[in-house]
Amino acid sequence: MSREELLALLRKDPAVGAEVRHLVMECLVQQELKALPPEMELRLGPGHRALLDRFGFRPDRFRLQQARLRVGVAAEGNIVRGDLRPPAPEEIPSLPPAGSEERRRLEARGAGALASGEVASVILNGGMATRLGGVVKAGVEVLRGWNFLALKLADVRATEGRTGGRIPIRLMNSFATDEATDRLLELLPGGRPPGVGTFAQGVSVRLAPSGDVFAGADGHASLYAPGHGDLVEALRKGTLAELARAGVRSIVMSNVDNLAAGVDPAVVGFHLDRAAQMTVEVVRKVPGDRGGAPAWLDGRLQVIEGMRFPQAFDQDRIRVFNTNTLLFDLAAIDRDFPLDFFYVKKTVDGREAIQFERLAGQLSAWLSTAYLEVPRSGPESRFLPAKDAEEIAARRGEVEKVMRARGVIV
Repeated sequence: MSREELLALLRKDPAVGAEVRHLVMECLVQQELKALPPEMELRLGPGHRALLDRFGFRPDRFRLQQARLRVGVAAEGNIVRGDLRPPAPEEIPSLPPAGSEERRRLEARGAGALASGEVASVILNGGMATRLGGVVKAGVEVLRGWNFLALKLADVRATEGRTGGRIPIRLMNSFATDEATDRLLELLPGGRPPGVGTFAQGVSVRLAPSGDVFAGADGHASLYAPGHGDLVEALRKGTLAELARAGVRSIVMSNVDNLAAGVDPAVVGFHLDRAAQMTVEVVRKVPGDRGGAPAWLDGRLQVIEGMRFPQAFDQDRIRVFNTNTLLFDLAAIDRDFPLDFFYVKKTVDGREAIQFERLAGQLSAWLSTAYLEVPRSGPESRFLPAKDAEEIAARRGEVEKVMRARGVIV
């Protein structure tokens, strides 16, 4: 059937079944793929080709995304379909109170794994502080004399001191942060610290809503890093095997701008106690919160990103949301996962641009996953994100209290 005939079929019966609609849309996408020129004009600027080659640009993925956008089905893949319901409160346990017998038991179990070198810290470090002048976020000062990167590294080292452990640290950089992060590491007191390594996620090219390559203010293509769902693919390019050879069995993944998300022995102990392939830290929602959250989908409790919930689903029925601090069993993620690339609108140079991102929380659709509610405030807080200058200023006092409580600063 021609494209016009397929579109007419959908227009004739808007209530056509989901499976039939999906098949028709995929036929349209395949037709559009065949119509795309074999050599894409990417409008690359100076140095772009080297960046695309170095950071693993995938023309095949880009062409598929371009075809889906041109056909008009790119956004449809975002919304989940199926039997969707919120978890019951008792299905999301909380971290036991400090000083309780259960907390001490979990801490002891986690500390043992840390002391044996079985746990690594992976810090997501691909972001630029676009709201702070476009600098590398890791280098933004949070406390006097302390930037994000320095505090994250010092927090891990403080945990080592408390547990007698050795915790390898790996930073997942992007094309935009890789070289700058190397310079930041060299500028730390004492130079680049031992035990800290880097690896890189992928790169892609933004599209205009029409499906053409998006050109920035300089007339050239606009590059981006396609989400923290790159984690597994990026790790498997050598870092995962290196960590496994060193005896690492679990990793704690956190954002560089969530300064409260360190390596906590009790959380590690919970992850090991549940024999989970993945553990998701969640916090209690407050008014205005939006983000991914655990929900039952077709009988499986998994992280559903906020933009994936159907409009009719009341997200306030879920009382917690995902902090994007995740623990993984290293062996369990040493395989391919069919993660989706989600359609995301961005404003770039004052205009709408489209990018496609993978998100690490979706791994819960395939891995046995435990969920743990952690403190959001106070000296035990594990969720203090700071995305812009206003949040940094507002949370500076809380960050300082948490860092002092952990012995990071005195």
